[in-house]
Amino acid sequence: MSEFRVGLVLRNMGPQSTAETLAAGARAAEAAGIDDLWVTDHLAIPPDDAEGSGGRYLDPLATLAWLAGCTERIGLGTGVLNLPYRPPLPTAKAVATVQELSGGRLRLGIGVGWMRPEFRALGVDRGRRGALTDEMLAFLGECFAADEVTANGQTFLFKPRPPRPPIFVGGAPPHALARAARHGDGWMPMGGDPAALPEPIAELRSRFADAGRAEPEVVCMTGLPLGDVTASAGQLAAFRDVGVTRVAAGGRYDDADGFARLVDGMSAARERI
Repeated sequence: MSEFRVGLVLRNMGPQSTAETLAAGARAAEAAGIDDLWVTDHLAIPPDDAEGSGGRYLDPLATLAWLAGCTERIGLGTGVLNLPYRPPLPTAKAVATVQELSGGRLRLGIGVGWMRPEFRALGVDRGRRGALTDEMLAFLGECFAADEVTANGQTFLFKPRPPRPPIFVGGAPPHALARAARHGDGWMPMGGDPAALPEPIAELRSRFADAGRAEPEVVCMTGLPLGDVTASAGQLAAFRDVGVTRVAAGGRYDDADGFARLVDGMSAARERI
């Protein structure tokens, strides 16, 4: 079983996504010993669905590359990067670049996407999102497996080629579990109820065992009442006890001081479990 790790979602959207707030938040989390920071992914928010962000979203991989230069140790994750939104080769290059420049700190949470207006704006067939995700994951595997890769009949050098980042597949069972066993290192569910996780975690472990794979990680994206240390510690312990290996907790904040309070709450809760 992997060591239990805790992380926080750093807002790369809305008015909180300034360079100053991102840098201060990342440094505060690193100084406190938080394991990972996670950012989210949207490319084309329609005007009628922009509450909370105003439609302002920073690109997740570019944000993590910038945060890598602001920090030294903390893990840097996507929760999740929607693969069907992106072309395979430039995405593989961006992923490898973040992994290289961060010294191997990238944690690649991936998803298939869901928002119909985004698929429409991108000109991507939403009905093919699962197939496109599988194609992208297979291609990423090829890129990180050898210096020479072939795409569209052309062989090329894929460098730099750092160690492949761990891949955590987001989404609901059974498709996400099957995809994780084929292409990933674990599953990335969303939700706040640990009691809903034992059955799919057992299925995930069975799939990995059947494939001759090492035991998977389970990275849960959730909310925690970080203003209440006792309640947060209880939730963290409950997630750990059902087999979650990492928690990525989101919370509301207005500025760097607000994020620092979330850091303090997470640190205090972890000390209680």
